[in-house]
Amino acid sequence: MSVLATAGHVDHGKSTLVRFLTGTDPDRWAEEKERGLTIDLGFANLILASGTEVSLIDVPGHIRFLRNMLAGVGAVDGCLFVVSALEGWKPQSEEHLRILDLLGISHGVVALTMLDLVDEDLLELALLDVEEHVEGTFLEGAAIVPVSAPTGQGLDELRGAVESLLHDIGEPPDRGQPRIWIDRAFAPSGAGTVITGTLTGGTLGVGDELVALPSGQTGRVRSLQSHHRSVESVQPGTRVAVNLTGISHGELGRGHVLVREGQWHTSQMIDAELNVLASLDHPVSRRGAFAAYIGSGEFAVKVRVLGPDTLPPGSQGAVRLHLGVALPVLPGDRFILRESGRDETVGGGQLLDIDPRVKAAEAKPDRSVDRVIAEHGWIRADHLRRLTGEALVPTIGEWLVDPDVLDRTASALLDQVAKAGPLGLDIALLSDQERTLAESMEEIEIEIGRATIGEPDDPLAGHPWVVALEASPFRPPGSDGVERAEVRELIRRGTVVEQDGVFFAQSALVHAGRLLAQRFAQQPEGLTVAEVRDLLDTSRKFVLPLLNYFDRTGQTRRRDDLRIAGPRLPEPY
Repeated sequence: MSVLATAGHVDHGKSTLVRFLTGTDPDRWAEEKERGLTIDLGFANLILASGTEVSLIDVPGHIRFLRNMLAGVGAVDGCLFVVSALEGWKPQSEEHLRILDLLGISHGVVALTMLDLVDEDLLELALLDVEEHVEGTFLEGAAIVPVSAPTGQGLDELRGAVESLLHDIGEPPDRGQPRIWIDRAFAPSGAGTVITGTLTGGTLGVGDELVALPSGQTGRVRSLQSHHRSVESVQPGTRVAVNLTGISHGELGRGHVLVREGQWHTSQMIDAELNVLASLDHPVSRRGAFAAYIGSGEFAVKVRVLGPDTLPPGSQGAVRLHLGVALPVLPGDRFILRESGRDETVGGGQLLDIDPRVKAAEAKPDRSVDRVIAEHGWIRADHLRRLTGEALVPTIGEWLVDPDVLDRTASALLDQVAKAGPLGLDIALLSDQERTLAESMEEIEIEIGRATIGEPDDPLAGHPWVVALEASPFRPPGSDGVERAEVRELIRRGTVVEQDGVFFAQSALVHAGRLLAQRFAQQPEGLTVAEVRDLLDTSRKFVLPLLNYFDRTGQTRRRDDLRIAGPRLPEPY
């Protein structure tokens, strides 16, 4: 489904045409009906001969309601451009066309209204007038259909032209990232909060959890309506009314956004491409009070021209926008820039970089994904997608890495591991990126949490201190002269056991346990400390830590001054 906006000068019959095409009066307010003038956005749906439905947004034509017009064209696929055959091309026609062009709209149909009020000669002049004014714009070559809404002349031909237009537009993309720029929020009696807007970027269904930005409130989709029908889900490119729970309508308004939490990067500083209108009579600089129109919202913005100090009329250049609120946007989103003081449209264009990392004096923004990766060095694939809209296969693990940064990191990592000594480098000391890289490098071996170069020979195999402990099992030497890291690793492996500051070889403890089991079989009533000391041919200095170890591990139990066999005592020799 697609969304088309009407556009054109005031009093050229946009709302009347929509009413006769669809049967819906887009002028919703009493003031609009009294004045015969569209003030706010109106909505209707058009059913074509093929059964295809298209949403129409009727936007105001009068200069005083330009802000409402801009709110309506932020998420449309094409336009139904209306020009009166009686009055011809007007200044507001020109401004609307330039705004649509700046917003990147590239498909449209021209309805030449009031056919019943002109003769053939005037009609021919009107057709030539329109063709001349649209030359060089996206409407060049578009169908121009003379119509009279009240008499019905040309309406079928116009519907056919719209059908062809939709075929050219194609299906809106589904990136799995639904976004609705809100154009209305209200609270019908008994229905809670309802918002309306155009869904883009992904499918939305009943029960989905959404977050409203910039407020940050979360809510759930209670029900959905599209073209006044209740539906369970809606596709991108659909006008939709969303009934929400959990969010007060007082917290929502035009220019707010509904998205899925965690899917979008929100930004207050954005680098963009600005196309300055050739009709402007002055250059654009950082001086002035500006408003940016993004989505359905109007946002106060400070502008910094990147590179030159000013951009002359008719030029294109890069600018940095500083917004007062953080918005969920993507490169390629369009905007219109107006200067509030002069009350004039300055230009517009597309967003390029929604997370600038280079200072303004050096920034050269574009939509290159490689540039974003290079500026970050390392960036997670899911974060890159939030910044660019592009889903790329990670380089290493979950990361995308700039090639130069990857080479430098790999070289530095190899150097670190090589300098770590025979035990290797404790990978807990590495960053997430370095650990991921180490695990992928053929030159690095990782075993029991330590990284070494090449095939790791066990540096602790046959360790002299372990040999000494085993040679004197019950009068073991201390750890003087042994590196603390080696002592910790031998204890972690279980090769050495520390008890009360004394170190024993594991084999010595196994041997002692079997000797004790053998003696308990002969002397089940128990053994004194002195008897154990004599049995193991050791001293009190070593026998007490030994017995404490056996008590702790359940191999012996203490009964008054005696030790008796415990449940975990090994089999005797």
